Amino acid sequence: MKKIIYTLITLFILSCASVPKNLATKDKNGNLVGIATKKDFQQEPYGSEWFNDFYGYYETDKNTITQLKPYLKDITIKGFMGTWCGDSQREIPNFYKLLDQSEFNYKNLELITVDRTKKANGLEEGFNVLRVPTFIFYKDGREIGRFVEHPLDGSSIEEDILKIVSGKPYTHPYQK
Repeated sequence: MKKIIYTLITLFILSCASVPKNLATKDKNGNLVGIATKKDFQQEPYGSEWFNDFYGYYETDKNTITQLKPYLKDITIKGFMGTWCGDSQREIPNFYKLLDQSEFNYKNLELITVDRTKKANGLEEGFNVLRVPTFIFYKDGREIGRFVEHPLDGSSIEEDILKIVSGKPYTHPYQK
């Protein structure tokens, strides 16, 4: 009997520990706030309003994707976006498509949805996010660069990310 009780308690503790905290929920305006996943964007209303169409239409540069794959293996990403933001609606599907095609390990991505004031229940604190989307890239726990709002002129999101993760010189559009 003790073994059964011990097993049940252990399973309960492990199941609770595996539930992510601060999952995205809709605010009073219908915008997601908190930690979101690709699946959240594929569902209504975001799926039919913007995510699924942009994801389907976006054509990645296959050569750049091939170059990205080995670099992304050692990278973690913390992203910030707003479901209300036109730039986020354009870039988030493109971002997920390039990650999918790069065979990125989604355990290394945390995407935080923010409200119009760029707040997300404290999840945004300490990251100095002024514009969305913002993707912060880390290697060995150290920030190596940021993609902010849109690709550089004449570039694509995958080309900008390749520069960041490969260590080539890169400054986002708002960097001084």
